[in-house]
Amino acid sequence: MAQAQKTVKVEQVGSPQRRHHDQRATLIGLGLNKIGRVRDLPDTPATRGMIRKVQHLVRVVGDAK
Repeated sequence: MAQAQKTVKVEQVGSPQRRHHDQRATLIGLGLNKIGRVRDLPDTPATRGMIRKVQHLVRVVGDAK
C-alpha cells in the first residue's frame, strides 16, 4: 500500500525585486512568483532547502497531510 506523501503549505509574503537572481529563480521553482500565492509542496529535503534559501520572502502556513 502506498503511503500518502506529506506536504507543506507555503505562502509568498515578500517581493523578489532587488534580490539576487538565484532567489527569484528559487521562488519560481517553488511555484511562487507573486505576493499572496500559496502552494502545497512535497515535504522533501530539497523543498525544505529551497524554502530556507528564501525564508525572508515566504511563510510556512501549515503542514498539510
